[in-house]
Amino acid sequence: MKLKKMEGVTSLSVWVILVFGWGVEPAMSASMDIKAVFRPDPSRPMENKFINETPVTGHCQLQSEFCKDRGLFSLLMPIDFVSVAPIEARHSSSRKGAMFRVPGQWQVLRVRNTTTQEYSELEVRIASIGGRYVLPDTAENLVGEGEPTTVQGWHTRLWGDWTWNPPAPCQATGGMYTAPATRTFFWLTPTASECAATANYRISNLSYDRMQIGYELRTPNPLQMSSGLYVGDWTYTVGPGMDFDMGDIMQPSSSTLKLNFTLDVQHTLKVDVPPGGNRVELVPQGGWQSWLQQGRKPTRLFRDQTFNISASSRFKMNLECQYTQDGRTCSLREPVSGHVVPLNISVSLPHGLTDVGGQAVNRRQLLRDGSGTELFQPSVYVDRKPGTLHFEVPADEVAEMIKPGSRRQYSGNVTVIWDSEV
Repeated sequence: MKLKKMEGVTSLSVWVILVFGWGVEPAMSASMDIKAVFRPDPSRPMENKFINETPVTGHCQLQSEFCKDRGLFSLLMPIDFVSVAPIEARHSSSRKGAMFRVPGQWQVLRVRNTTTQEYSELEVRIASIGGRYVLPDTAENLVGEGEPTTVQGWHTRLWGDWTWNPPAPCQATGGMYTAPATRTFFWLTPTASECAATANYRISNLSYDRMQIGYELRTPNPLQMSSGLYVGDWTYTVGPGMDFDMGDIMQPSSSTLKLNFTLDVQHTLKVDVPPGGNRVELVPQGGWQSWLQQGRKPTRLFRDQTFNISASSRFKMNLECQYTQDGRTCSLREPVSGHVVPLNISVSLPHGLTDVGGQAVNRRQLLRDGSGTELFQPSVYVDRKPGTLHFEVPADEVAEMIKPGSRRQYSGNVTVIWDSEV
């Protein structure tokens, strides 16, 4: 009897991509792409997470350790802001000056597999805002009083130390840069909060460029996803009273910011059978010597065949048979007499692989229609762990197979299928 693996079924690759990038769309719309990927790592089988592979721009490119410790990623936004009216000194309303409100709550969106159409859920939130403000003149000339000590001192006098110590509840991040008429800023923004700075002197016009956001991601469990590309998007509104709200004075170059996500999952499903393992010989317990030397008929013919499996995704199993008596199980046939006997085949899977109910898989019967083995799933990435295929002729059939003085040889081809297309 031969055992073979079905070509193209025992291996599986899955890509997950999240993409944030540059690009301003026409009709007052801006978009960014985020890219993340899952590839199982044999050296870290317990860490089954997506890796954000979006190129980092902005603050986290310069302050990588700060962002890494907080699970934060930054991207330059393709949106600028310009003032449509002067900012008056000591304005009474925060909306008439430099104010910032960002959508800091977690947003849940669906990403859909482009091939299977199944979906999963992704969460994203905006955790910080930053950029560079540009004044119409130097901070020293705008203030117009006293002898300058440092450039920072003039900006502090103008804004009340806006960027180094941002208005509460926003939080400083460090690493800011100052010039006579410009200054960078990057603030952590607590959920549903407004951060506003009051100008101490009149500013005839103001603009923000090199705007950037810091974002956090909660990605789905890749072990519960099929291989393939998952895509989805989320659109934020930008402008006074919108998701990104910079007050009534500062107007954006785009009224929306669309985040495009592509999740690329690269799973592994690979089965290795030892050399010679595709030819399975059924023998009695202890071999044939008891019958040959003592005349004891065997009551059991069986063989356990090991294999090594690597799996990070769901899969199912079933059989194909050269001979079958009932349409569900495989059989062996003796060509001279035409006698056919059933062959029971079952599988035991290594720790970390369970059935749909979360139960261990021990001697689970394999059938042609795959019933009972429709779904196996990993709780961790299983890398080259041993499993077993069990082959056995039922005990009540063995006596009929063995006839003294009659040479018989039963055989049959069986295909065991590990299929990732669940």
